[in-house]
Amino acid sequence: MRTIRINIPDIVDLKDYDLTMIIAAKLYEDGILSAGQAAEMTGLSKRAFIELLGKYGVSVFSKSLSELHSDISNA
Repeated sequence: MRTIRINIPDIVDLKDYDLTMIIAAKLYEDGILSAGQAAEMTGLSKRAFIELLGKYGVSVFSKSLSELHSDISNA
């Protein structure tokens, strides 16, 4: 894994965990990371990561109908 440093203004009142979760959720939403990879990034189990996605404004469900059919077929 790679570590990066981000300078966040002091006015942003978020814990490091929340920032990591926001980044992981966005990378998952954009299809860059799988749920398992994003969960690993946050230090959570895959199930816990998926359960928390809604809190960060990310849906577990695919955006397109074809992606949803693919997800169902792969389940």
